[in-house]
Amino acid sequence: MSSLHHAPHGINLVVETKTGRVVIGRFDAVHGFEALLHDADVFEPATGVDAEHWIRETATLGVDAKHRDYKLDLAAVVRWRKLGDIEKLPL
Repeated sequence: MSSLHHAPHGINLVVETKTGRVVIGRFDAVHGFEALLHDADVFEPATGVDAEHWIRETATLGVDAKHRDYKLDLAAVVRWRKLGDIEKLPL
């Protein structure tokens, strides 16, 4: 996927990092070497835990916004996806 510089403003993104941390939040903009997301939630997986279930659960139920503003180091980003493109869990 392209860099966060090309992400659409104002939509919820799933941002995966080199450490395994996943941030889901409303993308605002890139400022220098950081990306700014609003109304974000962060998942810090334990060793060997796959974050995809948490991502799909968030896509299904909505973002549990724990951070009004969240800054993310661009160098840590592995990939990003639109939350709306994530497959939902069966209800």
